[in-house]
Amino acid sequence: MTTGSATRRGSRLAIVCMAMLLALPPAAPALAAAPEGVPPYAYGVARPVEAFDAGVATAWFGLFEARVRAERLPPPVAARIYGLAGVTLYETLVPGMAGHRSLVGQLNDLDAVPPPGHAKLHWPSAANAALADVARSLFAGRTPETLAAIDELEASIAHSLRRQATPSFRNRGVLRGRNVAAAIAAWAATDGSANACTFTPPVGPGMWVPTLPAFAPPLLPCWGQVRPFAVDSGAACPPGPPPAYSEDPASAFYAEGFEVWETGENLTAEQATIAGFWSDDPGLTSTPPGHWVAITSQLLGEDAAGLDLAAEAYARVGIAVHDAFIACWYTKYEYNLLRPITYIQDVIDADWLPERNTPPFAEYTSGHSVQSGAAATVLTDLFGERAFVDHTKAGLGFAPRPFASFDAAAEEAAASRLYGGIHFRSAIDLGVEQGRCLGDTILESVQFKQ
Repeated sequence: MTTGSATRRGSRLAIVCMAMLLALPPAAPALAAAPEGVPPYAYGVARPVEAFDAGVATAWFGLFEARVRAERLPPPVAARIYGLAGVTLYETLVPGMAGHRSLVGQLNDLDAVPPPGHAKLHWPSAANAALADVARSLFAGRTPETLAAIDELEASIAHSLRRQATPSFRNRGVLRGRNVAAAIAAWAATDGSANACTFTPPVGPGMWVPTLPAFAPPLLPCWGQVRPFAVDSGAACPPGPPPAYSEDPASAFYAEGFEVWETGENLTAEQATIAGFWSDDPGLTSTPPGHWVAITSQLLGEDAAGLDLAAEAYARVGIAVHDAFIACWYTKYEYNLLRPITYIQDVIDADWLPERNTPPFAEYTSGHSVQSGAAATVLTDLFGERAFVDHTKAGLGFAPRPFASFDAAAEEAAASRLYGGIHFRSAIDLGVEQGRCLGDTILESVQFKQ
């Protein structure tokens, strides 16, 4: 055999070997070969929800707050959005959260949610798809800007996740999220929130009448009939009646009216700040329930929380504020009590005006008080007696406010309605008690841990 023949045969063999190598299917990416900055565990290995940070969840709840504000939604409607979003997120992720229980069979009429179908899926992709789809359902019929914002956030998050897992993992996650969102949307459609309602305000001494500045009709008078998540009905945790209406200066009712007038006439700068900090007016803010959602997001960010803690925290707060507004509205339209501005101008001082505008619905109990008591109760159960600084109003020019506990924040939120001239003392104090009762009832009815 000549040297030239051997060389030619060696070259042909090398070509054949190279062709065979090129024909082989590409190997699965090795863990050590993951792109720079990407956790190696993400590739080809199923990881629990706790392995991921809370970023997807906090981004979406930031969008819910922003769109509630932009759409000028009233507090009960906003609370429903936050509540359903929290339940959707939790139910999407709970199969990947060790030691946690599904809410199926625990929330009223929530009988089933589709199973994951596959053990290996990417949980942040599931959360992104679920919250996007439930957002489209909850904001259906709203402005094009809101629907565009939902599409943009979903696409942005999906793009940011593309290097965290293989396409098959991500696709299975997206399917999981869409299936759960569809199930929650179908469940939500039966809660009675869209039911037509006729209501004629009762007339007589002490009864609510439209007030300055808009003299608007009563807002959502049948919201108390909406199906709650965890408590039995809007009649849960009844606060009892307010003091009997009276114009007698020696009566308990007059004393409450006089306290509102006197507080307003001698309002300190600090009290005026508190009234504004917690006002949370629709159109200017994400409403009172959004304030507690924002506090939750802030805490999750400070703690560098995992996606599992975020899912539980948003579900807890969402359930609490949702049920609180149903119970509060049930109470409001049970008693139909007049507002301080009406009583004071009729009985004490015809020229008096409150520090803050009076919203268009009955006085008793205070929505701020009820929902703050409920939210503080479920947050304390999750995070413990925790001091924190509330930065949520920095964008509106308010300095951060420190609180020794969630209960302390709830007490200040409730007191803000006295400083604002919006509520009598009984609506505030008994409202906080009503909210705490609701929070305790939710914690007894809903078990997040196995």
